[in-house]
Amino acid sequence: MRKRKLWIPAVVVTLVAVGLIAQASAGNGPGSTVLKFKTMVGTVAPYTGAANAIRGVAGAGAPWSIDTANGKLDQNGDLRIKVTGLIITGTGANPVPEFRAVVSCQSIADGAAVVVNRVTAPFPATTSGDASFKGNVDLPKPCIAPIVFVTAGTGDPPGVWFSVTGA
Repeated sequence: MRKRKLWIPAVVVTLVAVGLIAQASAGNGPGSTVLKFKTMVGTVAPYTGAANAIRGVAGAGAPWSIDTANGKLDQNGDLRIKVTGLIITGTGANPVPEFRAVVSCQSIADGAAVVVNRVTAPFPATTSGDASFKGNVDLPKPCIAPIVFVTAGTGDPPGVWFSVTGA
């Protein structure tokens, strides 16, 4: 009777496990991606106005729609966003010359769960609702379940939101 080489499967499993651990460790560095998105949704009822704010950010007073969006948030706070066609649904135009981005994280302060909203500087937007932002936000540690909003470029931070990550 032949002896089976039982050590071969054990070696393969060990090598795969070591590779996965190394890959996971490499994915948690300071420039690692925390959130990557290719969709956003415009403000819709019942989220218009302050009554149903999301993480303390009130929706715009009228419905907004968006054609396309994409973005990326890295662990070190680097943020990139590009939106096209972000407009008031009823008028077909964007009346706001500047947008801001808000990164909203669930975090922990003194052992309690808190929401932390970080607001970017204003960035230019066209009347057809096209805009892009590339910059950095000071993320809280930890930043759990981040959400990215595009908001009004003026007014009290964080301003009202026109679009938010989601579908």
